[in-house]
Amino acid sequence: MAKRKRSRGATLERVPVSDPPVRPGLVGPRRRVPGHIERPPYARTGEPGPSAASSVRSAAEIQAMRRAGQMAAEVLLFAGKLVAPGVTTDSIDAEVHEEIVRRGAYPSPLNYRGYPKSVCTSINEVICHGIPDSRALADGDIVNIDVTVFLDGVHGDTSTTFEVGEVDEHSRLLVRETRTAMYLGIAAVKDGAPVNAIGRAIESHARTHRLGVVREFIGHGVGTEFHSGLQIPHYYERNHNTPLATGMTFTIEPMLTLGSPDLYMWDDQWTAVTADQRRSAQFEHTLLCLDYGAEILTRTPAGEGAAEVFSGD
Repeated sequence: MAKRKRSRGATLERVPVSDPPVRPGLVGPRRRVPGHIERPPYARTGEPGPSAASSVRSAAEIQAMRRAGQMAAEVLLFAGKLVAPGVTTDSIDAEVHEEIVRRGAYPSPLNYRGYPKSVCTSINEVICHGIPDSRALADGDIVNIDVTVFLDGVHGDTSTTFEVGEVDEHSRLLVRETRTAMYLGIAAVKDGAPVNAIGRAIESHARTHRLGVVREFIGHGVGTEFHSGLQIPHYYERNHNTPLATGMTFTIEPMLTLGSPDLYMWDDQWTAVTADQRRSAQFEHTLLCLDYGAEILTRTPAGEGAAEVFSGD
């Protein structure tokens, strides 16, 4: 059987690599969470254990997830206002951490499988799970900030890729079309639809714009567990045909690249980077599957989300 070729993304000879490339900075100590704040089970040990939760949420859990999702959306809007040339990702982590605990929630990434910080900050060619450190944002960067809060026993998970200062044309296209791909994936959600309808919508759009689709990291069930057993690939494969059902909650979070989606991991075992050092963008919402479509849980009570508020369009 012929081996399928992986999409090479945009026309590479015209797409610049990141110069200089992102390199690890100094990572500060883990931040403290006040004792009165409810913690997820892994907060002390770092180990979430095997997934045991149902993919379908109860009515009470859905109400809690609306509250957690709205808070996550508000915190991500807060984070977006911090993005500027000269600002370190560690200072963003510090301010977002304080904002989350001020609101009485726990920053879900903190000590999840040992992750040392309260948010993820992924710059330029970093695909996901970048650890906030001493590196300052530079004019022309793009940075994804991934915020998840644990509130009332459930998680709300959302992210946006922000433009820092004046960004080049390729990066603007990447950010814009990754956001569009996420919403096309969301539009495919309804009771009874197969999971691969989401991946088909996202991958078709990415190919139209000659963007790569990262396969190693996918959307996931979310609720009482940060990552439950439900898997949401952002690419199409026939056997990914699990039917969606009313009451399921999960993330859609495509990661698209200007070049090849091939990647490698830094020694920290968290930071995933494109192998060709071309840029990557990501957008994420937490969704509730309904009979007729999807409810986006990670928006403010006024219906706002960072993806639109900080859009350069």
